[in-house]
Amino acid sequence: MKNYLIIGGVTGIGAALVNLLNGQGNKVYATYHTTIPQKIEGVEYAELDVTAEEYHLDFLPDHLDGLVYCPGRIKLLPFGRIKREDFLEDYEVQTVGAIRILQKCIPQLKAVEQSAVVLFSTVAVQQGFNFHAMVASSKGAIEGLSRSLAAEFAPKIRFNAIAPSITDTPLAERLLSSDQKKEANGERHPLKRIGEAEDIAQMAAFLLSEKASWITGQLIAVDGGLSAVKG
Repeated sequence: MKNYLIIGGVTGIGAALVNLLNGQGNKVYATYHTTIPQKIEGVEYAELDVTAEEYHLDFLPDHLDGLVYCPGRIKLLPFGRIKREDFLEDYEVQTVGAIRILQKCIPQLKAVEQSAVVLFSTVAVQQGFNFHAMVASSKGAIEGLSRSLAAEFAPKIRFNAIAPSITDTPLAERLLSSDQKKEANGERHPLKRIGEAEDIAQMAAFLLSEKASWITGQLIAVDGGLSAVKG
């Protein structure tokens, strides 16, 4: 049995990953902030605001086999309308939040023979989409962070990042608010559908597992072929 911490583990990809890891017989610790969890037997939940000035992780065990940071934002605006505060809020949630959690959890992650961390980027960093300046900036920083930490903590801790395309989760609900929008977004992808939370969770679970023990410093695209294949 492994110990896994999922930050933002009650909705979307995080919730799908918690279900998957728990179903495999692992001990899962899941945090939440604004969404009250529908608790799953065997999963330990804790309320946590990653932007708070101070917080404690004293609910965790003395060792962790893996950590996944799921909190994110999708705020799309024309570049000229983005205020300084918008950029800072985005960076605080998506990048600084991950940094602070990792700094607190490094001792637990180093307490096992080899642990794994999974972070999330987006297809928009490598592709370049209109109105994505905020999310691409903060997630681009996540890609750099993941590679840097993979180098610094090898061979003890593996760090990898997943870059999804648009996925049918509460985070993207404003972009997928009708069947027509879902169909149109799906048609942009070579595999002709949008992603599901389980698609991304399966990759995250693999990267956490011993099956990926020789993989670190990688950016894995799980995007229906959007970044690599012309439809």
